[in-house]
Amino acid sequence: MLPVAFLLTMLATGCSVQAALSGLTADRAAAALQTAPSPDYTPSGVRIHRLALGASNAYLLENQAGLYLVDAGLPLTDGLILTRMEELGRDDLRLIFITHAHIDHYGAAAAVREATGAPIAVHRADAAAMAEGNTELGMVRDWEWSEDTLVPLLEDTIQIDPVEPDILLDDGASLAEYGLDAVVLHTPGHTPGSSVLIVDDAYAFVGDLISANGKPHAQSMYAQDWPQLADSIARVQALDLAWAYSGHGDEPSSGETLRTLEARFADEPQQ
Repeated sequence: MLPVAFLLTMLATGCSVQAALSGLTADRAAAALQTAPSPDYTPSGVRIHRLALGASNAYLLENQAGLYLVDAGLPLTDGLILTRMEELGRDDLRLIFITHAHIDHYGAAAAVREATGAPIAVHRADAAAMAEGNTELGMVRDWEWSEDTLVPLLEDTIQIDPVEPDILLDDGASLAEYGLDAVVLHTPGHTPGSSVLIVDDAYAFVGDLISANGKPHAQSMYAQDWPQLADSIARVQALDLAWAYSGHGDEPSSGETLRTLEARFADEPQQ
């Protein structure tokens, strides 16, 4: 079942559960199919398309070798992804990369795989959670009250189907064999297998490590290991990145902005 924190996040960001799961209204769907504003292309010619899927972002990366999907939104949002592919005139999705095993990032992955034949890849530390249809939150911060108040009302709202990954990734894995100049950076803490995909050594797709909702900020709502999360943020900040594309928020964050972010709860003991 979908944990209450995701339902609360949807409400806090102005997204209704119905809109998130139904693929949005026609007007919002049209607005969702947009290209990330900066940049349009990476130096190697990879074009970046942001898909606003209601509760989270997915990204289609396009180059001459094919298409690559980073994250896949909640269940039933696969229609938006497939529609964008049709608009691009492409049917050559080569890989579905999942940044971490939370349902707002892998929920539609199986449906997209069924429609396209593209394999699903995730860090091996999150593979079991996806295969069991789990979303493990760990320690919730700032919204602790919700665990005893709204959980009984909302926790059983949405059924999560298991998603068996095809490819298990490790830190440093290259996607070159799929035609994309990209490397996987393991950034645990939010989940054990949370990972960032770095394209052209400078464009990072960071999942929930960094949020761009409102003012860009480091993950501060929930993590399975807060000190580990802080270390992962520091690891990404040490890189010479140009842009970071988040799982939540409308705009990418510049490398300069990324390097100024501070991790909260860095000294929080592991649960």
